[in-house]
Amino acid sequence: MGSSGNEHIVMLPILAHGHLIPFLALAKRIHRRTGFTVTIANTPLNIQYLRSAISADSNSLETSHIFLAELPFCSSDHGLPTNTESTENLSLDQIGILTASFETLRSPFHNLLVDIKEKDGKAPVCIITDVFFGWAVDVAKSVGTINVTFTTGGAYGTLAYMSVWLNLPHRKTDSDEFNLPGFPDRCRFHITQLHRFLRMADGNDSWSRCFRSQISQSLKSYGMLCNTCEEIEPEALEWLRNYTKLPVWTIGPLLPQAYLRKSTSTCSIYKQHSGKIPEISVEKCVEWLDLQDPGSVLYISFGSQNTISPSQMMALAIGLEESKTPFIWVVRPPIGFDLRGEFRSEWLPEGFEERVTESKQGLLVRNWAPQLEILSHKSTGAFLSHCGWNSTMESLGQGVPVIGWPMAGEQTYNSKLLIEEMGVSVELARGVQSDIAGNVVKEVIELVMNKTAGKGLEMKQKAEKIGEQIRAAMADEGEEIGSSVKRLDDFVKSIMLRRPEHSGR
Repeated sequence: MGSSGNEHIVMLPILAHGHLIPFLALAKRIHRRTGFTVTIANTPLNIQYLRSAISADSNSLETSHIFLAELPFCSSDHGLPTNTESTENLSLDQIGILTASFETLRSPFHNLLVDIKEKDGKAPVCIITDVFFGWAVDVAKSVGTINVTFTTGGAYGTLAYMSVWLNLPHRKTDSDEFNLPGFPDRCRFHITQLHRFLRMADGNDSWSRCFRSQISQSLKSYGMLCNTCEEIEPEALEWLRNYTKLPVWTIGPLLPQAYLRKSTSTCSIYKQHSGKIPEISVEKCVEWLDLQDPGSVLYISFGSQNTISPSQMMALAIGLEESKTPFIWVVRPPIGFDLRGEFRSEWLPEGFEERVTESKQGLLVRNWAPQLEILSHKSTGAFLSHCGWNSTMESLGQGVPVIGWPMAGEQTYNSKLLIEEMGVSVELARGVQSDIAGNVVKEVIELVMNKTAGKGLEMKQKAEKIGEQIRAAMADEGEEIGSSVKRLDDFVKSIMLRRPEHSGR
C-alpha cells in the first residue's frame, strides 16, 4: 500500500509495558504500510521507556515518523508512590488506583489532539486507544475524528474479559461453573478463573464502576483492532464480532519480523521489542542453550508484573530439580516481598542454585531475561508461562507449547483457549492461591517435555502448526502478503473512506 499523503494517527496505550510495546509495534506497521505520521501519547516515564525501545531499533526509517508526546501525570496526586506510571511492580490495589487515575489523561489528551489539528490543518484520520479509555470516543468526536479501540490481547481473552465485567455472570448463580454471554454453551467458565477482586465485584464497587463504564463506552468506537490473526482464533473472532457488533480487524500478532523469520541473527531483537536490558547477556544465555539438546529446555517466566508465593516457589524448584529437565528460570522475589528487592537464596531449597548451576541443569536469571532469543532457540522445548497474550504469541510464534500458570487480567481465559480450543497447553496451577507439590510439578514437566509420544508430542505438533499460521499471517515481504497485513490495509482503507474529502460530502 502506498503513502496516502500527510495523514496523522494518534495513539494512547494504557500505562502498562505489556500494552506500550504492541502499540509501538502497531505504529511501526501502520507507518510502513501507509507512510502516515503516528504520534504515541503517554505519561513522561512511559515515553522515556518507548524512546529507549525506539533508539534500540536499527530500522530508523520505520521510526522516523513516529513521534512521542508527553501527557502530564503525577502519581503522588493519586496516592501512588512517586514516579509510578506503569503497572509494573505494583500491588493489585495500587493497579486499581492507577486504572482509576486514567481519567485524568482525558483533558491533556484532548489538548494534544487540538494542537495536532491546528498544526496539520485537519483532524487526525483517527485515534487508536486502549479498551480502558472509553472516554476517548467522545474526545475523538469533539475534535472531528473517530476512535478505534485496540485490544492488545487475543479475541477469546478480550471477549471473556469484557463479558465477565459487563455481565458479572457468577453473581447470577450458586454454581462454581457458569456460561458467559457471547460464548457458546460448551465454553463453561469456572469461578477460579476469576481474579479475587472480580469474584467480589457486585457492579457497585470501584473496580466495577471504572471497568464497566470504560469497556461499554469503548464499544461505541468506530471499530476494533485485535492483536491476533484469523487463522488461529476463527471461532472466537466470530463470537467477538457478534457480541461487540463492531468491525474487528485482526492485525497481529505484532511480533518483530526478524523473530518471525526465525532469522539466525538473534542479536538485539529482544531489546528492540521490549526496551528492556536483560539481567543476563544474550550471548551468555545463547551459550548456555547451545550446550543443551534440541527441545530439551523448559523456560520459566511469569511476565513483567507477576510473581508466585514462597511455598509455590519452593515446590516449583523441587519439582524442577527432580525432573532433571534443563531450565532457564526468571526469578523475582515472591508475593509479600518487594518485587524490586534482592532475590534471596532462602526462597529456594538449600543449595539449589549452586547445584543446578554446577551441573548445568539450570540457569537462574534475576528479574529479566532475553525472552525472544530464548524462545527462538532450538534447545527450548516448552514455556512455563503466566499466559499473558504477548508471551503466548511469542511462544506459539516459534512453535513452543505452553505450561500454563495464569495470574491476573485475562490470563486464565488465554489459558482456557490454549487448552480447550488450541490443544497446545496444560495448566499447572492457577493464581497465587493454588497449592502445588513438587511431585505434581515433576509430572507435568515430564508430560510436556516428552516429545516422542502422547500429550507432549501432540501439543508440540499443534504448536508448530500455529507457529506456521502466525508467520504466514504476518508475512510482509515481496509477493507474500499475509492475512493480518491485508486486514491492516482494509482498516486503513475504511478510515480513509470516511474522510469528508474521500466520501464526496
